[in-house]
Amino acid sequence: LMKRFCSSSVSEDLGCRRGEFSRKHYGSVELLISSDADGAIQRAGRFRVENGSSGENTDYTPGTWHRTDVHLENPEYHTRWYFKYFLGKVHQNYIGTDAEKNPFFLSVVLSDQNNQRVPQYHSILWRKTGTQKMCLPYSPTKTLSVKSILSAMSLDKFEKSPREIFHPEIQKDLLVLEEQEGSVNFKFGVLYAKDGQLTDDEMFSNETGSESFQRFLHLLGDTITLKGWTGYRGGLDTKNDTTGTCSIYTVFQGHEIMFHVSTMLPYSRENKQQVERKRHIGNDIVTIVFQEGEESSPAFKPSMIRSHFTHIFALVRYNKQNDSYRLKIFSEESVPLFGPPLPSPPVFTNHQEFRDFVLVKLINGEKATLETPTFSQKRQRTLDMLIRSLYQDLMPDLHKVNNMLNRRSFSDVLPESPKSTRKKEEARQAEFVRLGQALKLKTTVKGDATANLATTSFCKKEPWESQSFCSNFPHEVVCADSWGQSLLVSTDAGILLIDDGQPSVQVFDKTLQIKQMHVLEALDLLIARTDKGKDSRLLVFRLSAVQKDIETKQMIRSKYDCRENKLERTKGCHLYAINTHHGSELRIVVAIRNKLLLVTKKYNPCNSLTSSSLLSSSESPVEEFQYIREICLSDPPVVMTLVDGPTGDSDNMICVAYRHQFDLVNESTGESYRLHHVETNKVNFVAAIDVYEDGEAGLLLCYNYVCQYRKVYPFNGGSPLIQPSAYDFHFSWNQVPYAVVCAFPYILAFTTDSIEIRLVVNGNLVHTAVVPELQLVASRSDIYFKATAAVSGSSDSSSKEMSSRSSPETPTAYEMPECPLSSLEDLVPCKNLYKIPLSNLVGRSIERPLKSPLAPKVISTTTSSGIASLAVTHSLSLSRMEIKEIASRTRKELLGLLDEPIPKTESAQKQKKIPRRQSDPKQGAVRSTSSDRIISSSSERYSEGRHLSTSSDPDTLANREESSPSSYPFQLISLYDEDIIDLK
Repeated sequence: LMKRFCSSSVSEDLGCRRGEFSRKHYGSVELLISSDADGAIQRAGRFRVENGSSGENTDYTPGTWHRTDVHLENPEYHTRWYFKYFLGKVHQNYIGTDAEKNPFFLSVVLSDQNNQRVPQYHSILWRKTGTQKMCLPYSPTKTLSVKSILSAMSLDKFEKSPREIFHPEIQKDLLVLEEQEGSVNFKFGVLYAKDGQLTDDEMFSNETGSESFQRFLHLLGDTITLKGWTGYRGGLDTKNDTTGTCSIYTVFQGHEIMFHVSTMLPYSRENKQQVERKRHIGNDIVTIVFQEGEESSPAFKPSMIRSHFTHIFALVRYNKQNDSYRLKIFSEESVPLFGPPLPSPPVFTNHQEFRDFVLVKLINGEKATLETPTFSQKRQRTLDMLIRSLYQDLMPDLHKVNNMLNRRSFSDVLPESPKSTRKKEEARQAEFVRLGQALKLKTTVKGDATANLATTSFCKKEPWESQSFCSNFPHEVVCADSWGQSLLVSTDAGILLIDDGQPSVQVFDKTLQIKQMHVLEALDLLIARTDKGKDSRLLVFRLSAVQKDIETKQMIRSKYDCRENKLERTKGCHLYAINTHHGSELRIVVAIRNKLLLVTKKYNPCNSLTSSSLLSSSESPVEEFQYIREICLSDPPVVMTLVDGPTGDSDNMICVAYRHQFDLVNESTGESYRLHHVETNKVNFVAAIDVYEDGEAGLLLCYNYVCQYRKVYPFNGGSPLIQPSAYDFHFSWNQVPYAVVCAFPYILAFTTDSIEIRLVVNGNLVHTAVVPELQLVASRSDIYFKATAAVSGSSDSSSKEMSSRSSPETPTAYEMPECPLSSLEDLVPCKNLYKIPLSNLVGRSIERPLKSPLAPKVISTTTSSGIASLAVTHSLSLSRMEIKEIASRTRKELLGLLDEPIPKTESAQKQKKIPRRQSDPKQGAVRSTSSDRIISSSSERYSEGRHLSTSSDPDTLANREESSPSSYPFQLISLYDEDIIDLK
């Protein structure tokens, strides 16, 4: 027992550091000056230089740094809402003007979120400043009005009330507005530079490249013939060969990319400046510079290139000795931070990983550049012009129309039409859907939408993937905290200790109602807030004493056995908070109505655990806590967070949220200072998360849809410096969260049915996972949540059927989209507990110690071969030939699995059937019968938490672990609900 508690849990240690992050990983701004051969200065510019962060992994032991944050930021299949959720489906569009007489458009649709049986309202507000997207929950008993939607988007006053637009052609205009967010396809320049070349004229004059340059081009993409090319051309001539005969082209995660290669563009011996080459590469936002020569030779500088348009340069060097690539990124100073950050050192020996990293970095870089003043102002002017022009075209027609339908401006979003107009409305909606589907198909064929393969998934592990922790958990969870590998949970049946694969153990009976708890393994403490109202108290227990009761099974404690564990002066508390970094002193702030009680516990980290373990298990640690002071506030706090000062002497602070504001309170003096005022009528405070950027404190203030970062400077003469900073930023969630968790580089927002994952440094969206009936359980170290997984009793309920039900060909206005849960009787909901390991999110592979309070067991770590108990899905962009190859190989592997001995279950009987294919004359396509689908029939052995490996080794496949089929609620669904790829 003493050995298990002598060292702090690695999980808890990571939890204490989860708020630490640094912008230094993304480079530092430098003044770069270029000169000619004679030493004369030519140009100068300020660029942010990314060259890998030295000492990035020196502070984290044990463990090894792994790159897990290589993701496309703001991916189109998560951000192009109108194309994804609206186009080709029944929805409503409104037009109006705000109080400043600026026109706006609003679109609303009620849809089934990614076929996950979660009906939601998706709404888009178009204004001259940009688009605002928001998800609103659906309630069958509560109607939703346009006014309430606009109010949620902070638009309450109007010059002209919104009116509905009934013209089907409005879909084409709104799609044009959405396309102003940026292109889904990209063109990048590739410039070849020989060793010693210092000017752009010399670089552009290279007729051919070296052998290593040709290998690099082959790594980037395929060589295509321009004449007759029908794909994305990136501004190149595909008819008369005026821009060369060949180029490099590729498709990456659904995006078409054309490279403007300097040696492939037309060369002119008479023109030393090579204007034709500069015309293309000089107008690319992002350019790759492949430089020959050793590291000691003069390096490339962006100021060598005369271009006012190129904002990002990626310098690539090839090392023949170890067959590796070195990468360096130059970004113009005004470009916002974008990922992924370069590894340290920025050297890649795996060429495929290097290609993926470079393409993700360049795509994210071009998207970030569009947010600079140079591009954002142009986009805003264009958007304003388009909206005003569309408003002027539509308003005369709306004034002429005078029927019952126009009275729906402030009524329900999906109202019932009068019987006299019902048939007319059905015909209008059928034409509306037909035109939208035709427009969607045309946009896809033209290449102006991300390819459907953007979400076709094969075997790459994502850091936010969940593991099944406890299946069929029957109790209502109030709060919880992790205890080593176990989870201490407060439920309606008492306090339970749960471990993966073992039966739960009751620690306290249901007479003790814990509403908030912290398990501090390093201090051998359990802190809990119990009951409610006037009877609420703060209790402290020794973990070793609780551990002993569990091991000896002496008794299950009740409320009356905890009288000696009550902290004095805490009666009536409704909230408490502890400091995250309790290195030398544990600080607790207890809120009792509008009073704050500051309590501390000093300890010696070297011998505190040893001394406490020698004490009697019945002895309470209450005497070790001391009351410091009491601080009075004007109102009871709703959210409370402790912020560590740089010295920890008299500069520690408390962030409190109440009324319409966040305040900072000095722990030593009790003085409060206004940190942020919320300018909205209704405020829903979510969290105030203390983060530490390079050791300096900052706060992520989360309320309503907003998450705002504020830098908190050290106290100066007794008061904190609270002032606007260039480091401050804010972003908006797509749905109002009830909890926010920070795990650098990610920040996760938990709603009732989804997890929205963004990056801390810039707020860019990375992924949205739909999880029905989601409840966050614990997040101080590993993240635990409870969710409902739909266990199907039949193989016929597929996402394809869901898709066909959610988008009927002839929808009616008075038909509400039905929730499949109520209509599918063969689905039995069950509630499970899942875990997202913190070590996966923060990018470190940790071999965690055996700290479970229950019986010790062998815990295996993930091997380098990638064999794990996670269901893995990830986006890959593949050509048709690659799909056929993978499909053929996968089919052989699946057929090979049929030869293995399988328990004779119903699924095993299905596996004996030979798959057949049937032709559907109505659809004109070949499809499989549902009972003979090879992937469905082998799902019990192949898709229950196992990787879809490209290896055909039967031993590898046979040795994989089996997991519960309900272990993984996350699903990556195709961008187009109607299109399902059958790899068979």
